[in-house]
Amino acid sequence: MAIRNIREYGDEVLTKTCKEVKEMTPRIRELIEDMLETMYDANGVGLAAPQVGILKRVVVIDVSEEGTEPYILINPRIVESSGEQTGQEGCLSLPGKSGQVTRPNYVKVVALDVNMKPIEVEGQELLARALCHELDHLDGHMYVEKVEGELYNTAPPAPDED
Repeated sequence: MAIRNIREYGDEVLTKTCKEVKEMTPRIRELIEDMLETMYDANGVGLAAPQVGILKRVVVIDVSEEGTEPYILINPRIVESSGEQTGQEGCLSLPGKSGQVTRPNYVKVVALDVNMKPIEVEGQELLARALCHELDHLDGHMYVEKVEGELYNTAPPAPDED
């Protein structure tokens, strides 16, 4: 496993539509392991393959408490959504910024798991937000397109260098 470089806002790869994964290969397994390690290292709750420069429909999400398994979603798509929630949202590809975004409060996603078996994931609140956010990346979209108002700085200001 390896920590990969996270592509940042403005990188062209983040604007492209990802291709479906046709079969599980050693390279895709390695990608998934690296994405998990990269996400945890960056203290994120989700990461999509284009964020590490790979145009494949692969997402990892972990909004859970310690000891539970993260979601690994291959070729995911939202099949149902309802309700509404508005809240702060940030992205590992735009560090130090966040903004108000409205998303569904509930989503149902169908995908393939790491064994290429069909799975269904239902999420509310933070999980629903993370699913929508990460799936947007697979189609070349970032949350900044949905921000209501201004982006806010979340990183502390850099100390003055004298």
